[in-house]
Amino acid sequence: MKYLDFVDLAYEPKETDLICTFYVEPEGISLKEAAGGVAAESSVGTWTELTTEQPYVKRLAAHVYDIDGSVVKIAYPNELFEQANMPNILSSVAGNVFGLKALKNLRLLNIEFPRQLLTSFKGPAFGIAGIRQLLKVPKRPLVGTIIKPKLGLETKDHAKVAYEAWYGGCDIVKDDENLSSQKFNPFEERLTQTLESRDKAQEETGERKVYMINITAETDTMVKRAQTVVDQGGEYVMVDILTCGWSALQTLREQNLKLVIHAHRAGHAAFTKNHVHGIAMKPIATVARVIGVDQLHVGTVVGKMSETKAEVMENIEVCKAELGDLKPVLPVASGGLHPRLVPALMETFGNDFVIQAGGGIHGHPHGTICGAKAMRQAVDATLEGRTLDEYAKNHRELASALKQWKA
Repeated sequence: MKYLDFVDLAYEPKETDLICTFYVEPEGISLKEAAGGVAAESSVGTWTELTTEQPYVKRLAAHVYDIDGSVVKIAYPNELFEQANMPNILSSVAGNVFGLKALKNLRLLNIEFPRQLLTSFKGPAFGIAGIRQLLKVPKRPLVGTIIKPKLGLETKDHAKVAYEAWYGGCDIVKDDENLSSQKFNPFEERLTQTLESRDKAQEETGERKVYMINITAETDTMVKRAQTVVDQGGEYVMVDILTCGWSALQTLREQNLKLVIHAHRAGHAAFTKNHVHGIAMKPIATVARVIGVDQLHVGTVVGKMSETKAEVMENIEVCKAELGDLKPVLPVASGGLHPRLVPALMETFGNDFVIQAGGGIHGHPHGTICGAKAMRQAVDATLEGRTLDEYAKNHRELASALKQWKA
């Protein structure tokens, strides 16, 4: 089969097909042949005709069934893929094709899984409803922080900052993506002392509090750390899903440890930032949800991250859209956030998301407790339909935050 043999614009995808949408820029060949090349090289074909090809192989060929400008849709027979094997799926549709000399650029824009593949993965254990039930926060956005500085604090100071954030009004405290088990802040000591701070804050505030400790590591170590969290009464873990890998994430999810999995997307921009090549955030979010994360960073629109509003809205939609029987994932906004940005965040996200601010809480001129209070006050003001400036007249923490971070 030649590349052009994989193009069939009359083909109608079956319910059992896996569908991928690509942006394709050819190099020295026609768009139609380039599209066929992607379908061939990601299914049963290659660059030349084969003497080993058998007639029955053709039924497994991918089909280019739609070409709209440079956007190409390809349908893959379900039989090409092993059940519950995400590396196998992605090695096919997002593997060698990115290196083809005949392609100047290639970007995976979307991936749609048939039910036969979806049901072989666990999906989220908690999802939005389960997280809200755990935290006993039925409607408002959740307020979280990241311990800052992200590295360098000794364990006792880490636990102290966590307590102050919870006491001030944060629901969630989490580690940053590169805090693991360094000598100045070992994993087990940090877990024990920070959970003690959690318990103290819960008792004093009467609110549920959770700690997202970063368990990212070699897979066996990661699973052991997750079990340690359970043993010590923790309810959340955080995983750097791209740097630890899909297999490690799936292994963790398969343990059924009754832990909420918070997915940090560290490294995603290496795939997503170039709009004509690589992998968009949408398929990354889809894969993470299929494997089983409960909440996921999706961008902010405002703040320091580069994604556009359209991209962030698309990421939010992927988290919440109907996807077989899988539960919706809670979107997380994080990156350069502070209280002044809360109304814009809630306009984009609604109420079902986590506002996660690091510097925007710990950078408050009067400290972490006041920073957390200011963030909660910004949420309350927005929920009540009041402007932040108006609300700040009777809330000094918010007033200081608005003075600190100008429009």
